[in-house]
Amino acid sequence: MMHTPMNVVLEEDKHWWFASRTRAILVYLDRYMSPGLNQRILDVGCGAGNMTHHLAHYGQVTGVDSNSRPLEVARQRGLQVQEGSADDLPFDDATFDLVTLLDVVEHVPNEHGVFSECYRVLRPGGKLMVTVPALMWLWSNNDVINAHQRRYTRGELNQKLAHHGFKVLQSSYNNFFVFPLAASLILARRGRAEPELASPHFDDDAYQVEMEPTPAPLNTVLDGVGRVEARLIRGVSLPIGTSILCIAEKV
Repeated sequence: MMHTPMNVVLEEDKHWWFASRTRAILVYLDRYMSPGLNQRILDVGCGAGNMTHHLAHYGQVTGVDSNSRPLEVARQRGLQVQEGSADDLPFDDATFDLVTLLDVVEHVPNEHGVFSECYRVLRPGGKLMVTVPALMWLWSNNDVINAHQRRYTRGELNQKLAHHGFKVLQSSYNNFFVFPLAASLILARRGRAEPELASPHFDDDAYQVEMEPTPAPLNTVLDGVGRVEARLIRGVSLPIGTSILCIAEKV
């Protein structure tokens, strides 16, 4: 099995939003997962495998996605992936030490099926890493073009994970410092024409994740803000933000 090299840098890694999300995820994984190739990791909704080079630090990564187009790119990259649905995973019980749901479950109508399947394929003591968009009142055109079903509050996500048998180890809102500006822009755009962005889920180049372009100086500033937040969430749960991250354990 081949993995994307650990030192690879994808275009996605350079965008402040994705870079900040990745740093926050790695803060939690570094705290609750040990590095080592003897661990098995499942990246649900893996797309073209853009997170594999980060997750490979913690073990051998397998990806699964319901969209065949980005999976073709992942295979060209030498990654181990297969087609399947998040609410009907094609894997045996108690197979994985870590399952990741990185901005995935909000796309699936049957969210309870997704959480149940993640619980099923995890080994006892295995970890589930989840990121989701926050707060339904932040609903925007971006949610529409990406076929989101819902956004979450931190309490709601924690409660749903607990309902499916998980013990929440740590959770926090993310993008706390940019929240006032982001929320203001979303509310100001209500009822107005918004930028036409292709969805990574339906566009022909499905492996390319599109975000609104950010000028390089601003991208640098926002990337720095994300670095500060990553340090903060090591010890505290931020009170609000545009996203939520959570790590939970199968008990």
